[in-house]
Amino acid sequence: PGSTSVRIATVVAAAAGVGALLWWRGPDWGTVWHAFDAVKWEWVVVAIALNLISVLVRAFAWHTIIKQAIPAPHPRFPTVFSAFSVGLFANAVLPGRIGELARVAVLTRKLRLHGRVRGIWAALVGTVFAHRLFDLVPTVGLILYVLLTAKIPHWAISSLIIVGVVGFGLLTFAVASARRHHQPMIEELGPVRRIVTMVQHGLGVLHAPRSAAIAAFFQCLGWLCQFFAVYTAMRAFDIHAPLPAAGLVLLLMNVATLFPLWPGNIGLLQAAIALPLRQYGVPAGKAIAYGFGLQAIEASVGVGVGLIFLAREGLSFAMLRRRPDASEAEVPDEEEQEEAEMAPLDSGRERARVTG
Repeated sequence: PGSTSVRIATVVAAAAGVGALLWWRGPDWGTVWHAFDAVKWEWVVVAIALNLISVLVRAFAWHTIIKQAIPAPHPRFPTVFSAFSVGLFANAVLPGRIGELARVAVLTRKLRLHGRVRGIWAALVGTVFAHRLFDLVPTVGLILYVLLTAKIPHWAISSLIIVGVVGFGLLTFAVASARRHHQPMIEELGPVRRIVTMVQHGLGVLHAPRSAAIAAFFQCLGWLCQFFAVYTAMRAFDIHAPLPAAGLVLLLMNVATLFPLWPGNIGLLQAAIALPLRQYGVPAGKAIAYGFGLQAIEASVGVGVGLIFLAREGLSFAMLRRRPDASEAEVPDEEEQEEAEMAPLDSGRERARVTG
């Protein structure tokens, strides 16, 4: 909805509905609270470390994609990791996947300071889309693993099929739309066509088999670390379900956060985690507590690392809510504008001098 008040009312109503269902139809909340008494914190530390490694290797994947999307000189990995971490923080505390645009805004700001302006914003948006598309590789593998080994609720099977079909369609469209950054000369295009072309350049890694394989490998490694983080978090809450249960939890957790209606989709995410664990005999109270604990473990990495790099970049929380504008990447700064205006005069003076 275009109205801010309507959006807020919609989100509040949805969150209130989920909260009411959890309160009246959920478990005994005393049981949920006491489940935290027996948490084994050494396993929590291991889960946090695995999530941190997952963040690191996913940033490597994005860095690989960026190098195929824009011409050299490319941003260094620490710069990319900083922007990626700020994006994680924004996704954790703000609704609507604002973090994807936040990391684009942070990296665009960095590149602008080094004289890289024209077309960068649109190209980086394309790299974010490509980065998310590479999630399909481990997702498909995880779906097959879960279908063959896990106890899947009937309602979850249809959800997984829908996600797989939509993901395959997006991948096909992206491969057909992608192009390498040296084709064509974007300066000769109009503003709208230039933005579309630069987004296509952002997907250019899909036409670079070696780089695409590297990006896919890092994304798979990131998912593998997250998979074992989910499993070790189960041990922290004294849940001894097998590895397929961890795969099912990871898969449904990502489905539940695919469309973030409010920060973290708190409540909805816990339900998505707890319901499949009931298939393995885990009590509802312990499963809900595990859902809150698992979300806190993942958020601690995103929020903690994100806050560090947010301070390092000299940004405020309010600045994250400002969406980057496509026009900013296409409008020259004052010096460029002045040079463009003075160019005809300089050219005329030069011709006059030669003629004289």
